[in-house]
Amino acid sequence: MLFLAALVVAMPARAQVARPWGLPWAAVPGPVAGPPRILGSTNAGCILGAERLPPEGPGWQAVRVARNRHWGHPALLQAVRGLATRAQAAGLPALWVGDMGQPRGGPMPFGHASHQAGLDADIWLDINPKPASTAAQRETVEVPSLVAPGGDAVDPARWRPGHARLVRLAAETPGVDRVLVNPAIKRELCRVAAGPPWLRHVRPWWGHDAHMHLRLRCPAGQGGCSDMPPPPAGDGCDASLDWWFSAEARTPAPRPARPPQPPRLPEACAAVLGGSYPR
Repeated sequence: MLFLAALVVAMPARAQVARPWGLPWAAVPGPVAGPPRILGSTNAGCILGAERLPPEGPGWQAVRVARNRHWGHPALLQAVRGLATRAQAAGLPALWVGDMGQPRGGPMPFGHASHQAGLDADIWLDINPKPASTAAQRETVEVPSLVAPGGDAVDPARWRPGHARLVRLAAETPGVDRVLVNPAIKRELCRVAAGPPWLRHVRPWWGHDAHMHLRLRCPAGQGGCSDMPPPPAGDGCDASLDWWFSAEARTPAPRPARPPQPPRLPEACAAVLGGSYPR
């Protein structure tokens, strides 16, 4: 419990409440060997045979590597590498890749309720040139918000066309389900490019003002993997987007106070956490 208390103190101000049930998953140093297999969903699941994204590669640098959260299904690593390659071809600098998943997936003790099945990756929305650096030097990097005070629009002093280009490249990634961004970023994309099919995959979500969240659909052959419902039809530049700027969205009704509850993982995830490959 002392470790958990220290963890809460060390967390950034905007981080989520600590989740003690995530500590055993975070303590696991490596994956369960074997063919990749996803059990459950991104909000309640685990993964076997996960692979680790190297700390750096052509067009990317992983940040906060000490968290040991750069693991995922091979399809996710392929998506991140492909996005980095296409970003370079589009004239963008190296990407900073944030949290992906833990070695065996599962809930995290802080920071994310999802990222549990090896299908999620945070890509920081920083399009400035990045000097060569060590993984240790990238433990404390920060990216400023792209959203103006008040949250109604992007910050014109920071937002550039390259940001829109990067989000589009992410949304066009093969196998992508959603790219989560701040509602103000979605609004700006709708203002300049409403209509194209890729915008359907770009969905507004709280936070995400300095990074985007890339989520893939369940890869082929993963029968134990559960997808969330697909994004609604259309480009999302409609009344559903307007809601995010309403008083209801910005000041939701208070919920009854109760401790956060652990997700209900598939039963086989217990064996995964213990290091075995369930049959």
